[in-house]
Amino acid sequence: MIFKLVGDGRPYPEHGLSHREWAQIPPRQVRLDTLITTKAVLDLHSLLAQDSTFYGDLFPHVVQWNGELYLEDGLHRALRAALQQRSVLHARILEI
Repeated sequence: MIFKLVGDGRPYPEHGLSHREWAQIPPRQVRLDTLITTKAVLDLHSLLAQDSTFYGDLFPHVVQWNGELYLEDGLHRALRAALQQRSVLHARILEI
């Protein structure tokens, strides 16, 4: 099992953080098997693209809400980590 749960949507309230505000949150290690995805579908082109992390944040965005960790952005990065047999990745975690 890679993730704790594959979800479809964001159950937490809208946080309204901009990319700049996300960048202010220092990355921390998080185990993949503690994450709940907010997307049930992944574009294979995004996963396999060599420059998929060239644009945007290098670290996935995770929202901690009601004791759960929701992977809001960076599903392809997390899946790449799993394919490389890594169980941990660095992510920016917003606590709501």
